[in-house]
Amino acid sequence: MKDEVRTLAELGALNCFAEHRRAAMWEVEETLHDDLLDRLGSARLQRAGFGILPKQSFQSSRTQNAFASTPEACAPQISESPLMPMTLSERVRADYETMNLTTGPHPMNLLRESLQNIWRAIDLVHARHGSTIQIAGNVICRQRPGTAKGFVFISLEDETGVSNAIVEPDLFERFRLVITEEAFLLIEGEVQNSDNVVLIKARQIRALAHEQLIGSESHDFH
Repeated sequence: MKDEVRTLAELGALNCFAEHRRAAMWEVEETLHDDLLDRLGSARLQRAGFGILPKQSFQSSRTQNAFASTPEACAPQISESPLMPMTLSERVRADYETMNLTTGPHPMNLLRESLQNIWRAIDLVHARHGSTIQIAGNVICRQRPGTAKGFVFISLEDETGVSNAIVEPDLFERFRLVITEEAFLLIEGEVQNSDNVVLIKARQIRALAHEQLIGSESHDFH
């Protein structure tokens, strides 16, 4: 009987030892597993250029997310530019240089105050036939049709529309460089008004001073 009791006691002790041993092994494995993950995570992050531990990364992310939802983060960021602001004419020039158009004012609109005696395109229907007037604008078209016996047609654009002038062959030769090279022209001539179709027969042509403004490209001699 005593032997049986001792045998049972020894078995119980062995079972208890085995349980403690298994528990200790699990604890060691979990510790090693966690430590290995931390080391691998840190090494990967360091190789990626972060140089922080995973727990630090999560904490940093939570901090950033918390800041992003604050009024300070949503407020407009104001910084002073070291450059002087562009003038309106500079902005219009930059528009035409980069896109060949502008959402701002037409270049002629910027010059209108200094062009008191220059007719606007929209007003030409009221010009008296045979009278002498002046028109001005950005040259958008120069045409010399083969069937026009050397006559040249010039279209000028201003802030209200397009005006058209006709240039005789001899006059064109006199002002060839001005007509073909200048982006803005001032033309003086006789009004040809037929059924509200107005054409200016040019007598004098000169470049229009425009403070380095740029307008639309001209479609020439096609």
